[in-house]
Amino acid sequence: MNSAWSYVRGFERVSLCDWPGCNTSVIFMGGCNMRCPTCHNYTIAWQPEQVPAISRQSILTYLKNRAKWIDGVVVTGGEATLVPQLETVLHDIKALGMRIKLDTNGMRPDVVESLLQQQLVDLFAVDVKGPWELYPRLTGGTHSPEEARTGLSRIFALAQTAPEAFLFRLTQVPVLTPDHIDTARQYLPQGFTLKLQDYVAPRRSHAETDSETRRMSGDVVTGPHSAGHTESAQSQRH
Repeated sequence: MNSAWSYVRGFERVSLCDWPGCNTSVIFMGGCNMRCPTCHNYTIAWQPEQVPAISRQSILTYLKNRAKWIDGVVVTGGEATLVPQLETVLHDIKALGMRIKLDTNGMRPDVVESLLQQQLVDLFAVDVKGPWELYPRLTGGTHSPEEARTGLSRIFALAQTAPEAFLFRLTQVPVLTPDHIDTARQYLPQGFTLKLQDYVAPRRSHAETDSETRRMSGDVVTGPHSAGHTESAQSQRH
């Protein structure tokens, strides 16, 4: 069985906007259970085999060497909760004394609950795509309204038990109207707010982006020969 680390398909060394108030590094896991038409990370999400894996050692060495300047690590995708034995990646990061934020679409509530119980994730950022009835359109036909309602209702129940560990966000894609957004906002448990993210149309020629603002990223490493990678020739000179 492949290690969970073998699913890593991108690494952003420094991000100032993926975790509010924190300097972070971002790990991108390959694979996704949705086919959202507005996805920026479509190659990593849908065709991860086309993107070189990044080694466990290179990432952990980078994080260890810069632990004093990095507040935490964001694990995103794709959809990270699909990765078998994801706990091994999170344990390795936690062993460095770092906090972890996990981005998820909320459709694997069993995994979220397990990670919460094991105290392996400090903050879950959960995407609420829109009203339940629009999920088939918003997810590329992968999830029905009932599947969306069931999965996220369980996430909302978990959030009520640990409110400090969850935030909810919605990207304002063109199909969504203000009424749609208000409907989605009403799904959240009492006391939670829905963070709205601006929509930026994806450029299919370059799909690796910052996961929080959907900006085009200039510092996403996709292999050991990329400039700036801890195993690249450029990095070995410094």
